[in-house]
Amino acid sequence: MQIQDLSPQEFKKSVQPYTTLVGIDFGVKRIGVAVSDLMRVVATPLKIVGSLDELDKALDGRTIGGFVVGLPRLMNGQEGDQAVLTRKFGEKLMKKYGLPILYWDERFSSSAVTRIFVEQADLTRKRQKEVLDKAAAAYILQGALDLMSNIS
Repeated sequence: MQIQDLSPQEFKKSVQPYTTLVGIDFGVKRIGVAVSDLMRVVATPLKIVGSLDELDKALDGRTIGGFVVGLPRLMNGQEGDQAVLTRKFGEKLMKKYGLPILYWDERFSSSAVTRIFVEQADLTRKRQKEVLDKAAAAYILQGALDLMSNIS
C-alpha cells in the first residue's frame, strides 16, 4: 500500500482539532519520537523507541491526530534507500493507526540539532547520542507545526 503524499495544507485539513501530532525520526535501530501540545504550537521530545509496539506504549493515553515523519532525502532531493525504509515504516503506521501522515524533508534536522547540542547545550558526545533522535523528531515536528500555523 503506497501512501499518497499529503501537502501540509491537506494534512492540516485532515487532522482532527485538539489532537496531538507525533513527530517521527525513523531509523532502523532507533525511532525518535516527539509530540505536540493540543494547540499544536510546541513540539516536545518524548522518547526513543525500537519498534512499533514500543511506540504504541509511548503514545498510550494520548489522542493522536496524525504523524509527521521525517523523510531523508539525498542532497539532490531524490529519495534513497533510507527514504524507502522510512516510507515502509509510514505504511505500517497507516495500517496500525489509520491516521494522516505528513512526510517532512529532514535533510538537515540531525545536523541542526547536533550543532545546537555542541554550540548551546554543551552536551558530551555520549549524551548527544542518547537524545539526538528524539530531539531530531521534535525539530522535524516543530518545522511542520510552524508551517501549519501560517496556513489558513
